[in-house]
Amino acid sequence: MVYNYDMNTKTILPKLQKNLKPGYKPSAVVAQAKAENKPLVALESTVITHGLPYPENLKLARDMERVVAENGAVGATIALMGGEILVGLSDDQLETLAQAKKARKVSLRDFGVALARGEIGGTTVAATMFVAEQQGIRVFATGGIGGVHRDAPFDVSTDLTQLGCCPVIVVCAGAKSILDIPATAEYLETQGVPVIGYQTDHFPAFFSRDSGLPLEIRADSPEEVAEIAEAHWGLGLKSGILVVVPVPEEHASPYEKMEAVIQQALAEAKADGIMGNKMTPYLLAKVKELSGGESLEANLALLLNNARVAAQIAACLTPRPRPSHKL
Repeated sequence: MVYNYDMNTKTILPKLQKNLKPGYKPSAVVAQAKAENKPLVALESTVITHGLPYPENLKLARDMERVVAENGAVGATIALMGGEILVGLSDDQLETLAQAKKARKVSLRDFGVALARGEIGGTTVAATMFVAEQQGIRVFATGGIGGVHRDAPFDVSTDLTQLGCCPVIVVCAGAKSILDIPATAEYLETQGVPVIGYQTDHFPAFFSRDSGLPLEIRADSPEEVAEIAEAHWGLGLKSGILVVVPVPEEHASPYEKMEAVIQQALAEAKADGIMGNKMTPYLLAKVKELSGGESLEANLALLLNNARVAAQIAACLTPRPRPSHKL
C-alpha cells in the first residue's frame, strides 16, 4: 500500500498504486535553484521526526531553512513521503512531517521498505548524504554525525562508511558526545575522510567546544573549505569532507561537566538493558534530562550555526551543474 499526500487537507490518504517506481521529487524552490545554478544546502529530517517534539521540531526546521537563505543559499530538507524522496519540502509538508506519529528513521538500508510501503520517513546523516550526492547537492548541514560507540567498537554508524564514499561536504559540531570520539576520528582516517576544524584546532565534542583531540587541518573561512574540497575532488577522490564547527561559545558546556553527565547516562542505559539502535535516542534523552535542558539549548544553537556555515561554504563552491538521477 502506498500513500498519497493531499496538500489541501493535510491528510494521508491510502490508495493502492500498481507499478509505481519510486524516485526523487525536488520542490519547486529546489528545482528553480538547480536550474539557476544557485548554491544548495541539504538538511536532514530525523531531527524533525525523531529529535524534537512538535511544535519545536517544526520551528527548528523553518529556522534552519531561514538561516541558510540569509547566508546566500537555498535549503533542501530531505524526507520520504508518499513513495517518493522529497528534496525540499513545502511548509505543509514540513508540518505533516513534524506531526507524523509513526515516521520511520531512514538510513541507507531503509530506503527500499519505506518507499515500497509509502511511509513517512526522516533521513539520517548517511541517507541525506546519499540523496544530496544523487541530486548534485554538495553541502549538507547537520548537528552531529554518528560514530563508534563507547565500549562497543563493532557498533559503527553508517554515517562513517558513507562519508568514505560520498563526495559531499558535511558541516557538523563533531560526533555526538555520547560516542567514542578518538575511535570515530580513527575510523574517519581509515575511510580517507579529511576532517577540517572550522576556526578550531581541536575536534569538537558536540555540546562542548573542545574534546581535547587535536586536528591536523584547520580552515578559518568558507573560501578555504571550498578550495580544499575542490582540490580533493579534483583528483578524483570520492570521499566526503567533514567540517567540524564548535558550538557557539555562549551555548557551550564544559567538557568535563558533560562527560560526567554522559557517564551517568551510560550507566543508566546499561542498568535498563538498552542496546542496538535504541541506545542513541535513549542516551540523548537521558543527557537532556540530567543536564536540566542545557543540552537541548546547545543542540538548537549548534544546528543553526552549522546551517549558517554550510550556506557560506556552498556559496563559495564553483558552480557545477550535475544531472539528477532516479532510483
